[in-house]
Formats: sequence, C-alpha cells, structure tokens
Amino acid sequence: MTSFVQRVFLSVAVLVTASAAQAQAAEIQKVSSPGRYEGYSPLLYSESKTTSSYFKARDGVRLAMDIHRPAVNGKVVETPYPVVWQHAASRRVAPDQRYSAVRQMPELVKYGYVVVEVDRRGMGASFGTRRGYNDRTEARDAYDITEWLATQSWSTGKVGVYGCSNTGDAAMHSISKIPPHLSAVFAGCFSWIKYDGFLRGGIFANWGSGVERSFEEDMLNPPVDGDEDKKLLRQAVEEHRDNTPLATLWRGMPFRDSWSDLVNARFWGEGSAGNARDAVARSKVPLYVFGGWFDDFRREGLVSYAGLPNNPRKILIGPWEHCRNPDFYLLGEAHRFFDYWLKGIDNGVMAEPPITFSTQASDGGVVWKQAKEWPGARRSYVKQYLNVSSTGADQTLTSKAVTAKSKSVLLDIKKPIACPAGWNPQANACMQSDNGIRFEGPKLSADTEVTGHPLVQLWLASNNPDQNVFAYLEDVAPDGKAQMVTEGRLKLRLRAEHKPPYEFLGLPWHRSLEADDQPLYTDEVVKAKFDMLPASHVFQKGHHWRLTVTGSDPRERVVPTAGTYLRIVSDAQKPSVFELPVGALQTSQVLAVQSKKP
Repeated sequence: MTSFVQRVFLSVAVLVTASAAQAQAAEIQKVSSPGRYEGYSPLLYSESKTTSSYFKARDGVRLAMDIHRPAVNGKVVETPYPVVWQHAASRRVAPDQRYSAVRQMPELVKYGYVVVEVDRRGMGASFGTRRGYNDRTEARDAYDITEWLATQSWSTGKVGVYGCSNTGDAAMHSISKIPPHLSAVFAGCFSWIKYDGFLRGGIFANWGSGVERSFEEDMLNPPVDGDEDKKLLRQAVEEHRDNTPLATLWRGMPFRDSWSDLVNARFWGEGSAGNARDAVARSKVPLYVFGGWFDDFRREGLVSYAGLPNNPRKILIGPWEHCRNPDFYLLGEAHRFFDYWLKGIDNGVMAEPPITFSTQASDGGVVWKQAKEWPGARRSYVKQYLNVSSTGADQTLTSKAVTAKSKSVLLDIKKPIACPAGWNPQANACMQSDNGIRFEGPKLSADTEVTGHPLVQLWLASNNPDQNVFAYLEDVAPDGKAQMVTEGRLKLRLRAEHKPPYEFLGLPWHRSLEADDQPLYTDEVVKAKFDMLPASHVFQKGHHWRLTVTGSDPRERVVPTAGTYLRIVSDAQKPSVFELPVGALQTSQVLAVQSKKP
C-alpha cells in the first residue's frame, strides 16, 4: 500500500484508479487491529478539493463550513460517499490537536469519504455568539448539519461525527438530539460530565478556561470562498465580541448547581453531554472513545463508556497527553471504525474485546492489552495504611492496620513547585514530592502492576476553612529518582459523599451542591475520601510506590496563605488508608500493536 502520511494532502499526484487499487488490495493480507489497518479499504484517489461556504442554521445564524471531497484532475468526484464531520472551534486552526487523528481526518477523502469541518457559532469564521460552551443550541446546530449532510447528492446518507477535546464534547452532544442519519461517533478527551471534568474534586484547575481567542486571532481564520477580502469574516468576528467569557463563567459556578446570570442557566448541567445520557442511550449510536493516561479527562472517557452499555462501543487509552498521539496510528482506528459503520465493511473492529489500553513500566516500556470490561472500583484492592510520625520524616505505608492512638503529622503549606517549561497543564501535575508529606511503600520483590483507580482516604485538619488536598502516586527507583503515575484532589469543604445519579464506576462521588458546602473549623478533623485518576503502570522489581500529600498544586488557582497548615491523622480510630488496584485485569490479553501507519 502506498504511504501517504508525509505527503502534502492537497498536492497533485497520479490518480490511482479504483480498479487498480482493488487489484492491489487483493494482493495484501487483510489486517485489522488497533493501530494497524491494511487491505480492507483501497486507496481510491490521490487528489482532493476543498470548498467552503456558509451553512444557515434554523435561526438564520451562518456557520462556516469546509467540505473536502475526492477529486480527479482538479474536478470533484460526484460519486456519493459517507460523510464524517467535526463541529470545530476553528476550522484548520487547532494547534492543540496537531498530533491528533482529528487534524489528519481529511486524509480519509482518498479512501472514499467526504470530510467536513464546521466552525461552531461564535467561533472561527462563523457568525453568532457563543452563549456557553457546548450548550443545547450547539447540539441543535449539530442535528441540522448532520441531516443536511445526509441529503446532499455527494452523500450516501451515512454520517459520522468526530472530535477531540472541546470538539470531542461537541461530538458527544451531537448524539443527544438523536439525528436519524448519525451512524457513528469517534470522540476523545472530552468532559462527559462537565463539573467532574473541569472542577474535578471541586477545584478549578488552571487549564480549564476553554477556547478563547482575541479579535486578531479570530481574523486569522480562513474566510469562506468568495470572501477573500474578509468582509464577512470581519462581520462574524465582530459578533464574537459578545461571546460569554468562559473563565468568568467557570469561576462564577463553584458548585454543581450554581446558577450563572451570564447564560441564565445552571450551566454545568446544560453543558454536559452526560446529562442527556438517556437520549444518547436511546440513540444506540455506535461510539469509539479514545484518550490518554496523561490526560486530565481520562476518567471521563471511562465513565461515559461504562454508562452507555446499550450503545455499540469501544474505548482506547494510550500513553498520551491531551489529544496527542504522535506515536500511534489513531487515524487508522477512526478509519476502520467508520468503514465498519458507514460502509458496512466487516473488518472485525467490533469483534475485538471492546477495551484497548496500554500499560507503562518504570523503565518506559509499553505493553498493549485488551479487555472485555473495565471494573472501576469493583475489583480487589491492596490496602496501605499511612503510618505517621510526628517529626515529618520517615513516613511509611504498611499493610498492617494502625493500632496506635493520636498519631498525626503537620504539613506547613507552601507555594507549589512550579512545573518546568513546556509542561502540559492538562497532563498529570508535575512532581511535588519535595513540597509535601511523603509516605514510602515497601520495596517490591517482583514487578507489580497497578491498573485501575487508586483510592485515598485521609483524616485531615487545617486552619484554613477553604483548604484543598492533593495526593500523588509516584514510582520511586532504587536510586531515589521518582516519576509521577497519577494524582487526585479534593476541596475539603465539598467532602460530603453521595450516591451518584449516573454510572461512576463505583468511585467516591461528591455531589458538590451549594447545600453540601461545609467549611472547615480550625483543627476540626474530617474524613476526605476521593479517587485518583485511573492508571495502568508496572512498578518494577526493586522499586517502590510512594504517596505524597500536599495542600497546594501548581495547577490550582489559589496562592497559599502564609501560616496555613494541614494535619494528617492516622491512628486506630481514624485510619488514613491508600488503596491500590494491584494486578492486571483478568480478562486482558497482550497485543502486538503496530504504532505507525503501514
């Protein structure tokens, strides 16, 4: 098969005819597996042609649209093909997705697809204003766009939606209106329940302001055809001045039920595709979720997957950051998924175990596995009790329950250690082990896998009524060098636990309504139980795990007040416990994944 990854997508090349491609494909062994796709879908075209125009929404707002279609000798091919489209923030301008299959999706045109990118209202070159972020108006627009695309002469009527990050949210929202012609969705790194994603643990992390662009940045967006002087683009961008400022919106909603006068709604609910999960489930639209072990939304992907058992679904989690997978042929995953659901090609993608994930080792080695289910917290855990010493040193983790009385250690809360330049704030927090209380686990006599959601139960006191707590799982080598595995956090005044109204993997859930707000009294000892983000990591022989607890983190929007402290209690009456999901998933099998395009 001819490789095309390094080619310029719109370059003029020799046409590969359909008959020749079919003959070539017949000589290739058919292979369909994660990260590899050969022999099923022949290369039909070497050219494409892009046109752009405005699509008029039902309320008259004009949305900018790019349509990528196959071409021969500079002319578009009129043969109908399935359509896949993205509800974008800026067509062709998404530097945060430059390593993602989202930006590579137009390459599917060569295999007999039409690929469409549409700027959401109030963004890119589209008119209108952005009321919130992935609101119900955008979901209504997605319905109209999907149904319009299905009726075009160059469309077979089969439509798929794709996206990552904010466009992944938009893809999930597109299902909620149940468009009749929506046939499959490929979405990653999204916030299924927006409060859980953006205010995980009730704490607003510093990356979570959403897409905001200045007037000058918006004017860099490509105009639609016929607007070369950018007159219409300028008019559209002028309307963007009335967009809701997202950082202000988020800051004004500290609780899950907070009302925002900016959008006249309790927007955490409206902005969550998960709040429309009943409609998503009724749609039975096939869904492929993807994410990374170093992305802050990885739990969200697993929660959405678990909550939609009646939708044909798959999930893929690799050793990646937010919407970045430079070492893996993720486009091939989208290709074989859409081939199956939009073209009816029986390539085996849905016959595999539905969960594909990587496990990282201390030395950086990666093993790929597949599993039939993700048990969440419904699996066996190894309990590690925090054995505290009042000196602040020699803190340990032990498998034996603490029997002593009145044991605690005091942590003076300091300004967090700054992350190094180039650190991705949507990945795990950078190392804070020199800024907290460290609890060292036992030296391991054999390689030990931790796959799942570590759980933390701490008994704490503070002199700050609004204190946050952060916990980090670290892998410590024999020479003392450590690496971050995963982390968790909780605003202590929102510590109350409740039964979740949606699938939450059996993890501790904090309702975080305004009625649940319980500021701390000075030196009041309270229980804080919370999960860490999921991980799959092998601690190698001779290494040990470490739990670090701090009262500050470089990604939070709070500067610690001088003299603030956090007291960690662990004794017979109030045992602080760290629970680790030790062991591989029983249903998993090892895969030989080809991480680059063949």
